[in-house]
Amino acid sequence: MSWKKILYVLLIMVIAGGSALTGALAGGAAVYKVVSDKQGSGSPSISVPASLPNANNTPEQTLVLNSTDVETAVTQAVQKVGPAVVTIVGTIPGQMTFFGQTGDQTVSGSGFFISDQGYILTNNHVVEGTREVNIVLSDGSEEKAVIVGTDPYSDIAILKTDGKVPAVAALGNSDLLKSGESVIAIGSPLGNFKNTVTVGVVSATGRSIDTGRGYQVEGLIQTDAAINQGNSGGPLVNLAGEVIGINNMIVRGSGSGAVAEGLGFAIPVNTAQAVASQILDHGYFSRPFMGISYQAISPDIAATYNLPVKWGVYVTKVASGSPADKAGLKVDDIITGLNGVNLDETHNYLNMLYTYKPGDQVTLSVTRDGKEITLQITLGESSHT
Repeated sequence: MSWKKILYVLLIMVIAGGSALTGALAGGAAVYKVVSDKQGSGSPSISVPASLPNANNTPEQTLVLNSTDVETAVTQAVQKVGPAVVTIVGTIPGQMTFFGQTGDQTVSGSGFFISDQGYILTNNHVVEGTREVNIVLSDGSEEKAVIVGTDPYSDIAILKTDGKVPAVAALGNSDLLKSGESVIAIGSPLGNFKNTVTVGVVSATGRSIDTGRGYQVEGLIQTDAAINQGNSGGPLVNLAGEVIGINNMIVRGSGSGAVAEGLGFAIPVNTAQAVASQILDHGYFSRPFMGISYQAISPDIAATYNLPVKWGVYVTKVASGSPADKAGLKVDDIITGLNGVNLDETHNYLNMLYTYKPGDQVTLSVTRDGKEITLQITLGESSHT
């Protein structure tokens, strides 16, 4: 090959290399300008394709994700509700045992102001059995409080303090909640870490949990926002700074030994508000009752005692003069249904009973001496079943 051809080839290579370098520098400058503009604006927005490019070269749509907006909403919600949150410290008196008198026990939980008159909403189990109750405000100051009223079934309690009220929490509408919605839990886990904030989402609504007391707590909000012992009674808040739930319980595992994380549950604020309103108006929440003592029947119990039904409640006592007594219910009767709905695994006695109001007339399906009968009962009003 002649020196002219060699020189010609080298010239072409130089020109091609220069073009590539120029393109790279131009592209790098464009990228640098975009990054600099984003950093200068202070907004870490990210544009991502909503779908793969179409073959017909239709302009792609973009979805803008702005984490700054979410973080700002969380911060503002916490600033709005946080001052209304309190730590509740209760004292349960010691008991006499075989080994002598035990010492007093201190329990703790959370709550929040719902009125500028000093009323505080919390869980019943936070203050159940306590002799005296104190609250610790978000600024660390401590005040005395008294229990106005409770409803064990819904696990709601109302307290009142005559001390200062730094803020009142706004209540939202829990009926509007949707899965995936961001929520914030505020409370005092372990009683020491006051006004701890955790963030998560609504995992589901309408959940039911067996309490082990013969009934289920229904309609709960499930969330993965971290809830720990001491968070009970504290608010679950949406990004608008409204309370949409009362943190209630956590589930760590199942009977099979499986361990779970991120299973927290809250009472919908609409339920809590209905209960709280009655407590504030009457000092108690009105529940229907029959006036019986009973033993719940399940297939295992039925098989053990050779009972004629697999599900129901076995009547062990009928209070004199009670609605059950007036209706003709007797000891050894087995209630198997209310108003045509049979008691079973998903329809237990208390949950069925509490769908009615005091004064309602209910038809009872009863097994007596192996025969099916029906009785009409007018439900009374009491905290008893």
